[in-house]
Amino acid sequence: MMMMSSLLLRHNFFRAFFAMASFKYNGEWLQERRGGLIGAIFNSVLTRSEQGSRVGRRGRRFPRNFLKPRFFNWLLLLLALLFLFVFAAFALKLLSSGNEEEKHLPLSKEVRQQISSHDATPTPPKSRRRKQHFPCEVGLAAAVENILEPKNYMNFTEFSLDYVEREVNPLHANSRQSRFGGYQTLEEREESFFTRNQTIHCGFVKGMSRLTSPGFEISEFSKKNVCFVMFVDEQTLSKLSSEGHTPDERGYVGLWKIVVVKNLPYLDMRKTGKVPKFLSHRLFPSSWYSIWLDSKMRLNTDPMLIIEFFLWRMRAEYAISNHYDRHCVWEEVLQNKRLNKYNHTAIDEQFMFYLSDGLRKFDPSNPNIPLPSYVPEGSFIIRAHTPMSNLFSCLWFNEVDRFTSRDQLSFAYTYLKLRRMNPDRPFHLNMFKDCQRRALAKLFRHRLLSSPPP
Repeated sequence: MMMMSSLLLRHNFFRAFFAMASFKYNGEWLQERRGGLIGAIFNSVLTRSEQGSRVGRRGRRFPRNFLKPRFFNWLLLLLALLFLFVFAAFALKLLSSGNEEEKHLPLSKEVRQQISSHDATPTPPKSRRRKQHFPCEVGLAAAVENILEPKNYMNFTEFSLDYVEREVNPLHANSRQSRFGGYQTLEEREESFFTRNQTIHCGFVKGMSRLTSPGFEISEFSKKNVCFVMFVDEQTLSKLSSEGHTPDERGYVGLWKIVVVKNLPYLDMRKTGKVPKFLSHRLFPSSWYSIWLDSKMRLNTDPMLIIEFFLWRMRAEYAISNHYDRHCVWEEVLQNKRLNKYNHTAIDEQFMFYLSDGLRKFDPSNPNIPLPSYVPEGSFIIRAHTPMSNLFSCLWFNEVDRFTSRDQLSFAYTYLKLRRMNPDRPFHLNMFKDCQRRALAKLFRHRLLSSPPP
């Protein structure tokens, strides 16, 4: 605002300057009222004019006021440069003022109000330099031979879960297109959060037609006999083979059983990747435990030692690390939009839905906070296939299926809602430190594909 006022004052000064110059040749009295730098300029011009008056009288080749338009041309040029300088300073002032995050992100009005209401204290600008994160010590057992599964370990919250195998929603009885996640209504979604005997949507839902397949098809042999599983599509398998990692006659590359997935359930490959990430209990119903590892990570610890430390020793049925940098869903929303991780409108809709259903901002000063962070680092998940763990995985997957594929946005909401709706039936979730995750697996950045030829 001050800069605008200054700009207007400068403009009035320019108009006064033009008025003084316009009276330059109207009378001799102007010479007495000129002074300073402007007067010196006018005197210089008049002196040159008097010296050249004789030439002006010869043949009238040039007009008498020849120097006047030339002088104004220079004057206008100087004023234009000065105006550009003032305008540039004003623009820089605008760019440097206000909240940097809200200025650059296309937030809806409701989301902007929610974020600003929770951010009373401004945060200092972050450095563009990437933070360095290091592993820390994990107190694993000395050897696998020294560990034993605790007695009654699986004695967590008990109830029975069944899964919707075929879509029976009458609203979609005539729909020829099946959805992998099914057509779960909002009422069914709300009821699914209760920890009781129930049949819920949890992926792999077949359509009304008997000929339709739910998608994400793997062989029965793989479901019954594999331990180290790498899920790939045909394109990825072709890329692995071209780099010399061809599966042997049993379908293995080293310890890893290569499982080729066909009939992918989503066009968005990020959503397709959430199927093995969240639904291992559906893919391998006979297994008691599972460990999810993102493709960008390489495991360097015995899996049994991991299960013993993070599940058995902690008396937990689900273990996941906190995010290395962010702990609040508000921050995660801003970061996803800043990096254009997903459609901004879709993120806004999901965020506003969660706000309307009771999601609150993470408060590290609250001694009763249920989790050390509301944002997980989902690249490494350790699970016991208990009813509560399976229910949480189904609920989290259903949020990804309904909203965006950014599962870090829906983690806290799913956990807190499950906890709120079942206060007498605890879910034993162990959120461990990110530095411990780094000690268990080596991170390799995703490789960027070369751009296709024009």
